[in-house]
Amino acid sequence: MSLAAATAFAVEPPNIVLVMADDQGWGDMGYNGHPHVKTPNFDAMAKEGLRFDQFHAAAPVCSPTRGSVMTGRTPNRFGCFSWGHTLRPQEITIAEALKTAGYATGHFGKWHLGSVQKASPVSPGASGFDEWVSSPNFFDLDPVLSVQGRAEAFKGDSSDVTVGHALKFIRRCAETKQRFFAVVWFGSPHDPHQALEADRAPYAGLPEKQQNFYGEITAMDRAFGRLRSALKELNVSEETLLWYCSDNGALPKVGSTGGRRGFKGQVYEGGLAVPSLLEWPAVFNEPKVVKAPCVTSDIYPTVLGIAGVTMENQPPLDGIDLMPLLTGQTSRRTKPIGFWDAGVKGISTPSKAWMDELLAAQHRGEEPEDPARIRPDAGKMGSPQSLTEFPGHAAWLDWPWKLHRIENRRTHDVTWELYNLATDPDESTVLLAEQPERVPEMQGNLEKWLENVVQSLSGEDYADADSSKK
Repeated sequence: MSLAAATAFAVEPPNIVLVMADDQGWGDMGYNGHPHVKTPNFDAMAKEGLRFDQFHAAAPVCSPTRGSVMTGRTPNRFGCFSWGHTLRPQEITIAEALKTAGYATGHFGKWHLGSVQKASPVSPGASGFDEWVSSPNFFDLDPVLSVQGRAEAFKGDSSDVTVGHALKFIRRCAETKQRFFAVVWFGSPHDPHQALEADRAPYAGLPEKQQNFYGEITAMDRAFGRLRSALKELNVSEETLLWYCSDNGALPKVGSTGGRRGFKGQVYEGGLAVPSLLEWPAVFNEPKVVKAPCVTSDIYPTVLGIAGVTMENQPPLDGIDLMPLLTGQTSRRTKPIGFWDAGVKGISTPSKAWMDELLAAQHRGEEPEDPARIRPDAGKMGSPQSLTEFPGHAAWLDWPWKLHRIENRRTHDVTWELYNLATDPDESTVLLAEQPERVPEMQGNLEKWLENVVQSLSGEDYADADSSKK
């Protein structure tokens, strides 16, 4: 048995809690040097647990990254190209996988990978969650959420509401000694920023938009601290793996990339680098900084490895099991990270309007059947894709080198850029000419990966599996 495996299984497989912010950039943390934002609970975990300094979202926008957490796969493999695109029902999800190991599963907060109506093939319930209190997209003060398909109105800050429901689930599991998997996905600090007056107060004197943006992060920090404290109070913190990250890089104007190039929506580091923290006290009893590059696609294989789960007909994974890195067995990543923003438009998901309408309709005894909301065709394959043209912006991160491939969607002309992130984290100096031997190899590896992603997109991964839902 490897050192990583021996370390992981010296204790029972842990409870798993995955927490994610919505649009929090790498620099939007006190512990990462932000001049204004106050995040005492995140800062405390950064000092006491594992802090990732090179953690990446799998995509520069929300839905695809969330899909990568659910599957361990780059989101273009299953057609989740941009915000508002869905999972495919054919995909194996992390919730479905952990249920095979006896975990109770719950989703709380932002979903944005399909519908939150019960009839949908891509609701949280259809994706492996036993319990869910979810929103189709971001949500703010006094939200209306779907409680396993039934719309209910709640009062308060959205992060407080989300953690409150997650803790009801966690408490029930703790009381019955039931191992649990909880996904807690905040709707903050997504625009429009609507913070409580008390959460804006520490930022008095700043412009109103910044007060609300920072106030949402402060509320999120408070809710996260409440979650972390409750795990201790319930005497389950030692045997619980708690993992936090954001879904994409910083928002322009109000967010902080920590000096990196680009923002949300871009494949440069400012759009991909996110804060991430982890703790599992039974295994990691000293603080550590992880400097190797990691990505949200790594969460699935890492968690399944810790839980001892292997899934039949598992399609190709892009993420890796991080335990060898986390336990110190290795200091280098064993597999490069691929990114590909194909430039496909997002799909409108007006969460507040839809949830208000669902609440009113269900009070009348009706259930809306709008296909745009239920997504009944989520499992259908699209038309065949080219295996030689890969429009949009792709990148290949083989630390410290990051190669960009930018293909014009109309002319299919390709531009290449190469950066050394160790010496040039803001991607300002192109080094193609200085690396004549490295570039062709990286180009070949990136295009081979893109071809493989397109094969997945066309449905080849499901050939040996039951393509109806498991």
